[in-house]
Amino acid sequence: MNIQNQIKHTLSAPETIAYVNQLLEDDEFCSRTELADFLCEEFGFQDPRGLNQRAGCLKGLRELEAKGWFQLPAPEIQKASPSPRRLPEPVPQTKGVPEEVGRVSGLELILVKQEGQMRIWNELMIREHPQGAGPLVGRQIRYLVNSEHGWLGAFGFAAPALQLGARDRWIGWDAEQRRAHLHGVVCLSRFLIRPCVECRNLASRLLSVSLEQLVEDFAQRYHYRPWLVESFVDTSRFSGASYRAANWILVGQTKGRGRQDRFTKREETIKDIYVYSLEKDFRTRLGLPVGAGLGSLGPADGVDGNNWAKQEFGDAPLGDRRLSERLVNIAQSKAEKPGRAFTGVAEGDWPAVKAYYRFIDHPDHEAVTMPHILEPHRQRTIQRMKGQRTVLCIQDGSDVDYSSLAQCEGLGVIGTNQTAAQSRGLHLHATLAVAPNGLPLGVLRAQCVAPELKSPDDKRLSYTIPIEEKDTFRWIQGLRDSLEVAAQMPQTRLISVCDREADFFELFDEQRRNPGVDLLVRSNHNRVITEEPFKLFEAIRQAPLQTKVQVHVPRQSARPKLSKKKAKPKRPGRQAELEVRYQRIQLRPSKYYSDKDPIDIWIIHAVESAPPEGTPAVEWFLLTTVDLRSAEDAVTCLRWYCLRWRIEDFYRVLKSGCGIEQVAHETAERIRRAIAINLVIAWRIMLMTLLGRETPQLPPDVLFSDIELQVLRAYAKKKHLAAPSTLRDTVRLVARIGGYLGRNNDPEPGHQLMWEGFSQLLLMCEGFALRNSDDADDAE
Repeated sequence: MNIQNQIKHTLSAPETIAYVNQLLEDDEFCSRTELADFLCEEFGFQDPRGLNQRAGCLKGLRELEAKGWFQLPAPEIQKASPSPRRLPEPVPQTKGVPEEVGRVSGLELILVKQEGQMRIWNELMIREHPQGAGPLVGRQIRYLVNSEHGWLGAFGFAAPALQLGARDRWIGWDAEQRRAHLHGVVCLSRFLIRPCVECRNLASRLLSVSLEQLVEDFAQRYHYRPWLVESFVDTSRFSGASYRAANWILVGQTKGRGRQDRFTKREETIKDIYVYSLEKDFRTRLGLPVGAGLGSLGPADGVDGNNWAKQEFGDAPLGDRRLSERLVNIAQSKAEKPGRAFTGVAEGDWPAVKAYYRFIDHPDHEAVTMPHILEPHRQRTIQRMKGQRTVLCIQDGSDVDYSSLAQCEGLGVIGTNQTAAQSRGLHLHATLAVAPNGLPLGVLRAQCVAPELKSPDDKRLSYTIPIEEKDTFRWIQGLRDSLEVAAQMPQTRLISVCDREADFFELFDEQRRNPGVDLLVRSNHNRVITEEPFKLFEAIRQAPLQTKVQVHVPRQSARPKLSKKKAKPKRPGRQAELEVRYQRIQLRPSKYYSDKDPIDIWIIHAVESAPPEGTPAVEWFLLTTVDLRSAEDAVTCLRWYCLRWRIEDFYRVLKSGCGIEQVAHETAERIRRAIAINLVIAWRIMLMTLLGRETPQLPPDVLFSDIELQVLRAYAKKKHLAAPSTLRDTVRLVARIGGYLGRNNDPEPGHQLMWEGFSQLLLMCEGFALRNSDDADDAE
């Protein structure tokens, strides 16, 4: 990419100021314009067309004069405030504009070149746009939106914001890179659809068409091509729906400062910031490192042994940089021995133990929180999601039992037994982002609540209690969070996958009002319907058979009866052939929601046609807002739902592998901090296990450090095994250290063998490093 001339930066250099002073003392120039032209030639201040950047040079000279560095010649002409050229009367109203954009006749964008066109543009903006006609600054492109029905609107592109925190973080550049390349960003400063025009999808269509035309028109006028467009949406007036529909990305909000707010008065309204990439590889072309900014990442990017903790926890917003650095060190150490208390992790390193407890016991309960600890990982998860065409946002909850911590403050009641004895603990509800191939992309959201029993004095009926006060509201919160994330990745489809607990009308009603994320929920209620046989499950069982599909039913560990949860028998994993039926239904509201309309939704029925003897048949009823246009669509939804077990695997790794129920702290808030760290460690253990299955040919260094690979090669040589050359070979070798046999009929290693093997590998690496250190000392 071409580099923008650093006019102000160059003129502000001490040697340049001395040079300009000398020129002025020699009295060689009669006007400041002559001086600016000379300096443009002297320092190469030319634009891509080869023309002197006189205006930029004059601006820089005036600013330096205002600071007292020198005295410029007096301006030749005192200019009055410019008055935009206008029409003598308002622009005529449109006539007969259709309600749908596809029926608009003669729709076209006209590049404003002539004076008559400029007068129409100004008149439209002054009379009909909240911010008027400007003036616009910098390089400018204007368009009129014409049709056979009249003038429908207008666009105005101009220079971008000089500094914009959310945009700059999203790009990932520093101040020097921003100064060098900011000219490649264009701002959609004015976007007008006339108030008299009501036409569905017109705004999003024009946004798409204008960007296609902008690149060519801008290059023809200014001799280079922009690579990014930014724009701002005042959410007090507009929702930004047209931007999202046109695949613009919401990256954050402004701080209320205008372009000329030099004294931080923040007199402007706070606006949403949207961007659109005209060049998909612009970060590479800018020379930014892989993973810079908030662009897309691959599932394995940055998770190797040396850097993963810095990537997933670095710069957490904890109010103190030292706390963020301490968090990285804690996570790196804890991941090496995930199932042990930190005293065992530290192995006698008393300063490390004190550092851990100072972090966990930190008194700032507003800064050192679970969301803040997870924030860097959330952002990396979002980047990994951007690299996928479809992402499953799998929600589920799990009780974390701390009944043994009798003195712990802030725990809730997670269950009672038949003798009314209460179990104390926390309820963890999380959203795990999973790719369609089953790879976990990260923990998108997690909350740990202390459940409270309903007060005996609360006599309200269930349906009179606001949904916000019910436990089920956490599913709506998860859906809203996924919707917020969806705005940052318009080219990625998000599916919120939930189990039977999420089968309640309010969740589907929430999706109807905000349809940016589809739902896929296992049905729990055999609802009454208006037609024979009058029950939902019986009706779909009688629907025509559409197809058959093979799915893998995962193994199920035996579970005794716990509180209100039924006992589960042990079940081996198997391949099951399912018969698939589906049809569209109306989800009717409960009688206490009589003011709400029914919701059109699809139901999928999948039932095992020939289960093994003595084994109950697999039977699922799935409700989904995904539009099922074919049997293949229904099968795709079934395969997505099969991946819901990933979050159950995740909780098993979290409890058995990371040992979060063995955490012993004095308050629930401290436990939440420890759980937050272990959430990311558990995700990485899962990723290490599954990457070896789903992407076996990747090089091993995507997950393992140099010393880990050295030790594994030495181990393989000692055991007379082939040295690992791929990620699959390396993962299987690590699992072998943990007890994996790897016989011909054995499945791929699971998470437990991986964390046990990895813990042993790290101990071996420590011994290897100590031996090398002793050898080096002996050599000296």
